[in-house]
Amino acid sequence: MRPSERSGRLGVGIIGAGRVGPVLGAALGGAGHAVVGISAISDVGRERADVLLPGVPVLSVPDVVERSELVVLAVPSEELPGLVTGLAGTGAWQMGQLVMHSAPEFGVSVLDPARASGVIPLAVHPAMVFTGTSVDVSRLVGVHFGVTAPSAVLPIAQALVVEMGGEPVVIAEADRPAYAEAVATATGFSTAIIEQAAGLLAEAGVDAPGRVLAPLVRSAVEDALARAGAAAGSTPDALPPEL
Repeated sequence: MRPSERSGRLGVGIIGAGRVGPVLGAALGGAGHAVVGISAISDVGRERADVLLPGVPVLSVPDVVERSELVVLAVPSEELPGLVTGLAGTGAWQMGQLVMHSAPEFGVSVLDPARASGVIPLAVHPAMVFTGTSVDVSRLVGVHFGVTAPSAVLPIAQALVVEMGGEPVVIAEADRPAYAEAVATATGFSTAIIEQAAGLLAEAGVDAPGRVLAPLVRSAVEDALARAGAAAGSTPDALPPEL
């Protein structure tokens, strides 16, 4: 008997044991869903899965798909189209199966090969920098997730985000590239500037430049978010944190 038939919960399969997949799996498991399997290729991925999803079997990708009512595709963006198409070619997708990917730049159109088999497509991107450790599970609370889905099933995607502790922000299919560019810009610019500033402080003989910069950067970011929120007619809390 499937998990949903026993308790109203979903059997969740995770494809990808990078920094994101096991964390989302742990969050969904914490919400009461049953994580039935995860795919992992590297030793690092297997170790990460073992820590974040203890007792969850490491399976091949086709086996994960076969066992799951909700398949979470947490793979690098450049691998996603080929993965979806390849599984469609083998007939792996199942009618009525939920398929959710976490890539920022894609909406649900990337899942069209799977939709031909009758799956329910969801695009759910957590706007947070992941470490791939257990600390990320608690950090998901309050994080904004960019959500794209057909209108009839949008509430499903939103509910999954809420169950993980996040705040869903609806992004139109056509706006996903702009959304991805925004989070990439925020992440890349922040990282580059902080590294440059830390290097200058180190050259000046300052010990632990990161600790010196931390309160400065936080206050500067909070001020910038406040001004951006005022300009948009919203509060800073309505803005997605950096990826």
